[in-house]
Amino acid sequence: MGRATGRVVLDVTTDVSDLSSFAVTVGTASGALTGLLFVAVSVNAERISRRPALRATAAKTLVLFASALFVAVVLVVPGQVRWVLAVELIVLGLIVGTAMALVGRSAPADADVDVARLTRALDRTSPNLVTSLLITVAGVTFLVRFGGGLYWLVPAVLLAFLGGGANTWLFLTRLVPPSA
Repeated sequence: MGRATGRVVLDVTTDVSDLSSFAVTVGTASGALTGLLFVAVSVNAERISRRPALRATAAKTLVLFASALFVAVVLVVPGQVRWVLAVELIVLGLIVGTAMALVGRSAPADADVDVARLTRALDRTSPNLVTSLLITVAGVTFLVRFGGGLYWLVPAVLLAFLGGGANTWLFLTRLVPPSA
């Protein structure tokens, strides 16, 4: 609620310690997914090096999985002051958004029209960029103690995993050469 001023104030920012299990789960899942991405890239390094669109998709996927990992890391720092956590989340959201925009711009068009269309749709409707926006919103609303606070991290992480999964699917399906 809020102070007894006659108006209701939304403050569901929560105590950071309430999210420790969430952070551990997210850190574990994102660490595992990041590791699997590295394995997929390593196994197919030669084919990936010849296709800039594949490199860009792998980079976007890495940024998404790493963003969830970094969210988990900043949440589990013991004894962290509220405003420091808020600023870390804001900066992380801005870095993720910038990285996504830069990787998206450097990605060349794919020769497969359907895959190129799906890639553009993912970039525009984008779990990729919306993830960064939600992380930033979590930081801002946690800082001002109004508007949802750390609860915005739940959809941010879910979208990071969803977007990373979709990017991984695109990445892996484009690795397979078309059958003759």
